[in-house]
Amino acid sequence: MNAVAITVFVVAYALIAADRVNKTVVALAGAAIVITLPVINSDDVFYSHETGIDWDVIFLLLGMMIIVSVLRQTGVFEYVAIWAAKRAKGSPLRIMILLVLVTAFASALLDNVTTVLLVAPVTLLVCDRLAIKAAPFLIAEAFASNIGGTATLVGDPPNIIIASRAGLSFNDFLIHLAPIVVIVIGVFVALLPRLFPRAFKVDAERVADVMSLEEREAIRDPRLLIKCAVVLVAVFAAFIAHSPLHMEPSLVALLGAGILIVISRLERSDYLSSVEWDTLLFFAGLFVMVGALVKTGVVNELAQSATTATGGNALLTTMLILAVSLVISGIINNVPYAATMAPIVGGVAPSMLGHVNPDVLWWALALGTGIGGNLTAIGASSNVIIIGIARRADNPISFWEFTRKGAVVTAISLALTAVHLWVRYFILA
Repeated sequence: MNAVAITVFVVAYALIAADRVNKTVVALAGAAIVITLPVINSDDVFYSHETGIDWDVIFLLLGMMIIVSVLRQTGVFEYVAIWAAKRAKGSPLRIMILLVLVTAFASALLDNVTTVLLVAPVTLLVCDRLAIKAAPFLIAEAFASNIGGTATLVGDPPNIIIASRAGLSFNDFLIHLAPIVVIVIGVFVALLPRLFPRAFKVDAERVADVMSLEEREAIRDPRLLIKCAVVLVAVFAAFIAHSPLHMEPSLVALLGAGILIVISRLERSDYLSSVEWDTLLFFAGLFVMVGALVKTGVVNELAQSATTATGGNALLTTMLILAVSLVISGIINNVPYAATMAPIVGGVAPSMLGHVNPDVLWWALALGTGIGGNLTAIGASSNVIIIGIARRADNPISFWEFTRKGAVVTAISLALTAVHLWVRYFILA
């Protein structure tokens, strides 16, 4: 059955990477094959922590999507984008910097896919008013969403997978990843004029036009916004304190979503408007295929091979995971890669030599998969969404236009994160 599990996974992986077939269909078809043969059974799929669907991941995403659906009805995201443009006094460079910072911050609190879906349309509006190309702004926002989303447990789907597998908390991610993410974002912002040197020429009359926008008109329901703010504060407080509360983040998110559904009195179509059912089904199918690899012993063999290759050397193992994760996540989508690597890292971590905290391997994996998504146009779901939005708005972004910029950002990010991991966990430990 090893050969069957490997073949199904490799073929599915190739189809997902090629992006020619709907990835949800591929994941569900792969899951159906390994269940039917049967490589894996219903107990393995629904009840096993090692081989089954990770329901904490599924329900955390579902809860956050519902919360964002309700928040979206208030118009607060449009308000923030217009406010940023006016605070920048119509300067394209300042607008890009502010939108990048807003995107990075929102991606850390919500998730990067949802953030780009909400920020991109407003970016198109502002760029249209200024009569400048939107593509550089959208590309910059995609980079910022992937970097910012790496900072927290809920910011990027790979982090949710890693947290569930490693038993890491919301606070763990905040303490260990947020500092380096802030540094990477700071360097990225400083690079913007060099990355997009032709993106900041604008007509003075167009500047006056964008300054005439009234951000307060974007808020469609002030009372609902206040309710959302109260619930969001409570949700994130519970995320931070989930260990003493003995409540997993998935339950916190579902509870917050349920409260908002009740107090908002929205129609079902409204509070489910941002729920990506395809994404949730994709995760479910992916977990089943990875579970088949775990059950047949493939993952364990890979972990043993990785341990042998590095000789248990902690620093070498950490840098290898960081570099490989960053490159492979950029070539293919980082979600299936994280799902595959998480059990492998879990097998390698206990074998590390020395007095280094084995959690450093999880941080290397999280940084590699999160920031590595910037390498190519298909490296992260947010990239694919941005390119689709740009194409529909007649501001097309080619694969190579994105990838040329992404390669620069990724190379610099690799250098910064490698130094961070080495200094923090090996020099100062």
